[in-house]
Amino acid sequence: MSSSTSPESFHKDQQPAERPLWREIFVGLDWLALRSSPVYYGMGIPRGDGSAVIVIPGFLGTDLYLQEINYWLRRIGYRSYMSRIGWNAECINTLVDRLSETISKAHSRTGRKVHLIGHSLGGVIARSAAAQWPEKISSVITLGSPFRGIRSHPFVLAAGERVRERIRRQESSLQPDCYTGYCGCNAVVAVQNGLPESVFQTAIYTRTDGVVDWRVCVTDDRSTNFEVSGTHVGLVFNASVYGLIAKRLNESHR
Repeated sequence: MSSSTSPESFHKDQQPAERPLWREIFVGLDWLALRSSPVYYGMGIPRGDGSAVIVIPGFLGTDLYLQEINYWLRRIGYRSYMSRIGWNAECINTLVDRLSETISKAHSRTGRKVHLIGHSLGGVIARSAAAQWPEKISSVITLGSPFRGIRSHPFVLAAGERVRERIRRQESSLQPDCYTGYCGCNAVVAVQNGLPESVFQTAIYTRTDGVVDWRVCVTDDRSTNFEVSGTHVGLVFNASVYGLIAKRLNESHR
């Protein structure tokens, strides 16, 4: 098994990144541009083959804000599934276990390998699941996902620490390094080990990301990395991203 993200390239420590958080106020422009794009209406892009696609929300998010991309995936010919992981503000291992249930259901219903699309922390969860159950996963697409280490805006790090403290209070058996890059749980170790060659991968990022450092959102294989313009939050409402998703999903099952 080989991976494009080797264990030594994963930064276990946590560091603040001075990102242009103010740029995230332009997320509405990403949404408006999407609505005026032919891609949104399925024009000029490859059609889906009916396979299952599961979209995973980012930190502090739920499936609710991903309805737009889920509806679009169905319009272009895929069977999209909500992740059903709940609120993405819990132990990563717990969230990956919940996602595994949705993966198993989608895999069983379609009889085919499943595609995963993860936004931000959702991409980290997607890569962890794919590394643990590659026999069920066809491809993983990450959208601004810091799978090489925690390099986020100080406000985001502070929110993460509050989540960690809540987990600590709720779980008496909490691992000492839970919700950090040092955690030894199956989910975090799987991310550190990277993806097997059998999983087709795509890392989409923006250098104007106001939340995470884009340099921890890319693989060592440049052919799998794709840069777009826009905001971090707006990656799920971005016409260029949608075009790339359609293209890469199509290429993954050739």
